[in-house]
Amino acid sequence: MPAAQTGPVPVVVLFGATALGKTAIAVEIAERLGAEVVTADSMQVYAGLPILTNQPTAGQAARVPHHLTGFVAPRDDFSAAAYASLAHEVIDGLLARGRRVVIEGGSGLYVRAALGGLHFGPAPDPAVRATLELRLTSEGVGALAAELRNLDPELAGSVDLANPRRVLRALEAVAAGRGRGLSTASPGLLATVGRADELWTTGSRYRHTLVALTADKDVLQRRIDERVDRMIAAGALDELCVVRTAGPLSRTLQQAIGVRELSACLDGTLSVAEATAQIKQRTRRLVQRQLTWMRKLPDAATIAVTADSPGAVADRLARLLGT
Repeated sequence: MPAAQTGPVPVVVLFGATALGKTAIAVEIAERLGAEVVTADSMQVYAGLPILTNQPTAGQAARVPHHLTGFVAPRDDFSAAAYASLAHEVIDGLLARGRRVVIEGGSGLYVRAALGGLHFGPAPDPAVRATLELRLTSEGVGALAAELRNLDPELAGSVDLANPRRVLRALEAVAAGRGRGLSTASPGLLATVGRADELWTTGSRYRHTLVALTADKDVLQRRIDERVDRMIAAGALDELCVVRTAGPLSRTLQQAIGVRELSACLDGTLSVAEATAQIKQRTRRLVQRQLTWMRKLPDAATIAVTADSPGAVADRLARLLGT
């Protein structure tokens, strides 16, 4: 673990809902701090889909170095545990060189993983996962949820039982002996199965300032619509078509908002207009989950993002940081 830091807080964390313009704000504040950006996003890690996953633009990357975007093959699964190891390596290296760090993202689990202190336990048994995947397909989430309630009622009570991935991960944990009630479950497990309230109970690896970016509901709704429309206009459908020709997409990437909907366009079962509407609706649901994460953030400073430019928001953030 790095030695204790003195002087200016070395790590600034920007967490906020999708479509708030976090990347642009991160670039602006990183320039002011002489920092580099570490992206904390479960889907921006994938190569070949910069538009669909809203990765930093070439112009933004030219202004400020960005780390942990676009490096995982679309056919490969990826996890928060794997991300945590890579993020620590990057952040430790930056701090050792005297650089400050801006962690930016809308994935609460990945933000927390970057800060350290989570214990994810051993990787799931591939045979157990394969069996559960088959059962999920043949029996449905209801049957697996009933089994989880029977095996570990306390854990089942903390999981969204309508979410197939959450139920599957919880059953993996029980099979590995990591369930056995919430009192023995690690924060990493609880976060993975959906317990955001337990995510921030352990210490962090880095001294940091946590900033929550917020906006009114109507502003968020407008920004979501604008972002999805820009994504479609910029060629998200074409880039997905190219990626799919290289082979099947990983289970992880298939969960990305827009992949399922635009794949249906390519398969001829949805029109572009229908897919666009569904992507907007899924994004709104994601934002609601992100806002739930945000309410759990301890000691976070809050900055409202309305009609201000990214530079104006960064100016306010710089004043908050005493820069």
